[in-house]
Amino acid sequence: MSWPTFGPNYLNMLLNSSPERLQPFVDEETQRIARVTLWVSAAAFILLIAIGARAWLAGHGTYGQTLMLLAIPMGINLIDFSFNRNSFRSRCVVLSTVAVLFCVLVATGGENNTGPLWLYVFPPLVFYLTGPLAGCLLALVCLGMTVVIFRFPELPLVTADYSVDFQLRFLLTLLFETVFCFVLDFSRRQTRTQLLEVARLFEYAARTDELTKLANRREMRAQLTKELARHERNEHPFSVVLIDVDFFKRINDQFGHEAGDQVLVEFAELLESLCRKADVASRWGGEEFLVLLPDTSLLQALILAERLRASTEAKTFVYGDRSFSITISAGVCSVAQHNTLESLLNQADHNLYEAKSQGRNRIFPRVKPSQPQPDGTAPNPGDSET
Repeated sequence: MSWPTFGPNYLNMLLNSSPERLQPFVDEETQRIARVTLWVSAAAFILLIAIGARAWLAGHGTYGQTLMLLAIPMGINLIDFSFNRNSFRSRCVVLSTVAVLFCVLVATGGENNTGPLWLYVFPPLVFYLTGPLAGCLLALVCLGMTVVIFRFPELPLVTADYSVDFQLRFLLTLLFETVFCFVLDFSRRQTRTQLLEVARLFEYAARTDELTKLANRREMRAQLTKELARHERNEHPFSVVLIDVDFFKRINDQFGHEAGDQVLVEFAELLESLCRKADVASRWGGEEFLVLLPDTSLLQALILAERLRASTEAKTFVYGDRSFSITISAGVCSVAQHNTLESLLNQADHNLYEAKSQGRNRIFPRVKPSQPQPDGTAPNPGDSET
C-alpha cells in the first residue's frame, strides 16, 4: 500500500478558509443593505401615492399622475423582492426610479419650485446602496442632468423656472454633499475591511499554534468533533495519531530552549509534508502532536505513523554548529471501536504510553507482517494486519 504524500501548509489552508468563517459578517452587511432598500421602496411607494394624490386634487393633474405612475415600479419592487430576494435587482429598480423621479422634480419644479430640494436625498442613498465608485458615477450623472435642465429651460417637459442665484447655490451645495458622502462612505467601507482583516487575524491566532503554525488544541478538538459527527452520520472511518518527541527535555537541557523550539518547528514541517490535503496536524501540547486522518483505517494510519517515525529518525537536525537526531513514539487509534471523542483520545494516549514503555522510537500498536504467500513471494504491505 502506498500512502499519498502531498502535504498542505496549514497556514494557507486556514487563511483560505477564514473568509468562509467570516462570511456571516459579510452576509449581515448585505442583509442590512437589502432591508434599507426594502424600507426605501415602501416609504417611496407611500409618499409617491400620497403626494401624487394631493397634487392631483390640487389641480396639478399631470404632475400628480406622474408621481403616482412612479409609485408603480416601487410597489412591484416590493412584491418581487418579497418572493425572489434579489437584492441587486431591487437596488437597481430603486435607484433608477429615484433618479427618474428627481429629474421630474427638477424639470417641473414640484410645488412652488421646491422639487430640486429632494435631490439632497440622492447622494447618501446611492453611496450607501452601491459604494464609492458607483455612487460617484450615479451622483455625477444626476448632477449633470440637473445642469442640463438648468441650462436649457426650453427643453420639452421642462416647465420650472429657476433664478441663476438659486441654480448656482443648489449645484454647489449638491456637489459638496456628493464629495462629503464619498469621503464618508469610502472611510466607512475601508474601516469595515480593516475590521474584517483584524477579525480574520484574531481567528487565525485563536486556532493556530504560534510556534509551529499548526492547528492548536482548540482547533483540533473542533475538527475532531466535526469528524466524529460525520462518522456518526455516514459511518466514514477516521483515525488519530498521537505523537511524542522522545527525550525532548534532553534537547532543551543540552542545546537550550531555542534549539528545542527549532526542533518542534522542523518536525512540524516534516509532519505536514507526510500528510494528505484532508489531514489535520496539530500541536497537542508541549512536544506532543496529534494528527487527524479522515477516511483512514487503523492499518493505513499505522503505515503513515511508521513512515513518519522512520523519516524523523533519518533526519538530521542542525542548531548552530551542532547536529543531532531525534526519535518519536506514537499511539495510533481508529474510531471503529469508540463511541465518544474522549474514549478515542484516551485510547490514543494509552497506546502512546505503551510505545514509550516498550523502549520509545516505535509505534503502538505495531504492524505485524503477513504470512508469506503460497508461491513464496513476499507479502504485499497492504495485506499487513495489526
